[in-house]
Amino acid sequence: MLKKGLIILSAGLLIAPVLAQQAREGGRMLSRECRREVVQLCGVNRGEMRECLREKKDQLSQPCKGEMLKAMARRMQQSDTSEQTAARARTVTYGSNAAQKLDLYMPKAALPAKGYPLLVYVHGGGWSKGDKGMVQQKPDFFNAQGWAFASVGYRLLPEAPVEQQAADIAAAIARLKRDATVLGIDPERIVLMGHSAGAHLSALVGTDPQWLEPNLRSLAAIILLDGAAYDVAEQMKQGSFMTRRTYEPAFGTDPARQARLSPTVHAAAPNAPRWLILHVARRADAAAQSNALARALQNAGATVQIDPIEDESHMTINRELGEPGHPHTGVVERFLASL
Repeated sequence: MLKKGLIILSAGLLIAPVLAQQAREGGRMLSRECRREVVQLCGVNRGEMRECLREKKDQLSQPCKGEMLKAMARRMQQSDTSEQTAARARTVTYGSNAAQKLDLYMPKAALPAKGYPLLVYVHGGGWSKGDKGMVQQKPDFFNAQGWAFASVGYRLLPEAPVEQQAADIAAAIARLKRDATVLGIDPERIVLMGHSAGAHLSALVGTDPQWLEPNLRSLAAIILLDGAAYDVAEQMKQGSFMTRRTYEPAFGTDPARQARLSPTVHAAAPNAPRWLILHVARRADAAAQSNALARALQNAGATVQIDPIEDESHMTINRELGEPGHPHTGVVERFLASL
């Protein structure tokens, strides 16, 4: 019952995107009766709907709760990447494991003399799920800004511990830098961006020289999307039961190992020189972790911009990045233009 209750509690984060996707695609992720229940209970405003469902989820009928659970499970499995976008990807292998591949998307604009600047994206999924194909509209958005876009696949739990995942991200960047001329990439203008667990991995390889040296200082910047594992021990101490259930398989219970895998602990120089740290405004843990990392990086001499994002969830801050009209799309666009 506890597990089911915790899953239902997450409905406020995912049901609005579920309804939005259903409206876009004309699908039937929820029945008409269940949709009517949700709207009658909480209205149609997406931001208000999330908060409402957190408080009033128990007022929904059991059949509707069941539909919501199934819809959220399907939503989590979908990439939301169009076939047209996926077809543009060029797969590049950077290791011998089947997961050690990345998808490279190139702009249509004329190739600059030094090559296209490159944004490398690391997907989330609690270090145990996710796929390099889950990029939504990001390749189209960044390509339109004149940036090449690479989405990294990497080994996951339980096959590969977090240490090997960080090594995979570093190996992918090294491969892109090594073949930059052939690929049409500017090796001195690489930005690393990650969401959730991917934000943790991006921050780790951007602070701890063991992973990316000698390429660490050549990163132009790092963009973090709503990560909350920058200080693992603190997060596990302050987090919920669900947080601990996610973190223990990834980080174990040894304080020394948790410290080794905490970007904030490694924030003494050298680090990547510039950082954009975005987090969902209402997530207290993400705010605390993001601000602590920002302070540590600034104390070490890095340039850090940190922005809390209103009216977004942990999922939509990633899924909807690149869609026009979203505040974090504009923040990222302006940040890249300043590099």
